[in-house]
Amino acid sequence: MRAAILYEPKGPLKVEEIEIPRPASGEILVKIKAVGVCHTDLHPIKGDVPVPLPIVLGHEGAGIVEEVGEGVTEIKAGDHVVLFPAPSCGKCISCVTGRPYQCLVAGPALFGGTMLDGTKRLRNLKGDELNHFFCQSSFAEYAVVHKSAAVVIDKDLPLEKMAAFSCGMSTGIGMVRNTAKVVAGARVAIFGCGGVGLMAIWAAKLVPASMIIGVDKVASKLEMAKDFGATHVIDASKCDPVEKIIKLTDGGADYSFECIGDVRVMEQAFNSVHPGGMTVIAGAAPTGKKLCIEALPFVTGNIIVGTVGGSTIPWVDIPKNIELYKRGLLPLHKFISRTYTLDEVNQAFEAMEKGEVARSIIVMD
Repeated sequence: MRAAILYEPKGPLKVEEIEIPRPASGEILVKIKAVGVCHTDLHPIKGDVPVPLPIVLGHEGAGIVEEVGEGVTEIKAGDHVVLFPAPSCGKCISCVTGRPYQCLVAGPALFGGTMLDGTKRLRNLKGDELNHFFCQSSFAEYAVVHKSAAVVIDKDLPLEKMAAFSCGMSTGIGMVRNTAKVVAGARVAIFGCGGVGLMAIWAAKLVPASMIIGVDKVASKLEMAKDFGATHVIDASKCDPVEKIIKLTDGGADYSFECIGDVRVMEQAFNSVHPGGMTVIAGAAPTGKKLCIEALPFVTGNIIVGTVGGSTIPWVDIPKNIELYKRGLLPLHKFISRTYTLDEVNQAFEAMEKGEVARSIIVMD
């Protein structure tokens, strides 16, 4: 099979032939039909987040099950699936208390280059081991994943579109619906109008929030923010977004969301809410970066919380989101800006960095 491999930080992904992986107990082998291009994949490419190399990236896959491993009964060959980026063991304290997205077993594996059981299934044609990404590595024609990360969907749904439900869309919707639990009439500020931020804007509109403020430095992203439902947009390259938000909201937003992974922007998001407001951090900052915020606002009840995948429980939330799409309530046609082939994967990342797209999809066929 063909896969896109990262050999060194800041280097391009190289598409090469590698061996087709085999599923172990509790796993499935999926023929990938489409995979989203996410900023989380860009972190290892830029060297912001250390991962073992060489590695096959990709964590927003959708495809058709080819084979199931021992003990897999709820999924069968021929099923169409959306692959969530975080598997879960089902046994740790996080899993048994309803937080599988914070699985203690999966956590170290996501950036650690292994599957959930700590082993590796990927090898090049020389027999050398390749590392996994988010226990999925779906920038490839086949991927082996744990059954907990696969959500079976109707076979009449277009897989090239369903890949969008895996990470970015689920995170954007989930952090509004699940993590923050935004209430009707609220005023929200969303820092970063890429794929995750745009879906957060849309989710806030659906609540509905009374004021939705999109913040970015890229004009094209601000235009997309308005198209997705932002009532106001702020160009952070031309003014202080904190001052502007406090003025617009007459004292501060009820909720703010950081979707970039920049600690300076996280500080801005925290400072833009009123006393008692909530800030949700979805962006992944480079390893080693420290967040510096004033302590006093905590006395007035301010809350800052991180979110993993929008606190998404995949087998619950992904079907909900797909149902919204089927009812015409989710603007998937706006969210998916372009499609690329696997050979064009580096071009897809270039377009994302330039702010030309909301979300790109690699289509295998």
